[in-house]
Amino acid sequence: MGHGDEIVIADANFPGERLNVNTIRCDGIESCDMLEAILQLLPLDQGVDTPWIMMQPSDTNNYDLEEKYRMLIRKCEPNAGDVLKLDRLKFYERASSAFSVVMTGTAKRFGNIILKKGTLLE
Repeated sequence: MGHGDEIVIADANFPGERLNVNTIRCDGIESCDMLEAILQLLPLDQGVDTPWIMMQPSDTNNYDLEEKYRMLIRKCEPNAGDVLKLDRLKFYERASSAFSVVMTGTAKRFGNIILKKGTLLE
């Protein structure tokens, strides 16, 4: 991945293979664990207002998972800005042009997040 590329961490319900040919299956791992691992290696883009994006729930409140993501991002990237939320179809469109989709075993609906990669620091 290069600067500005995006990676999707998706829940178990996400149509990853249909949307992006570069889909990696990690069905035995929860999305929060995957997010924490990726954030150890991938800095978020500091040149944009919202380097992380979530799918807007259409019929359920996903506040607890959003707060877990927010806590993990703040821990690794304190200046990351707030989340941008996209409706399902716009999120799918964005995911289709992402560098990669990582499918997790998270059963919670709308547990999808996109991270925009920043630059590595010395």
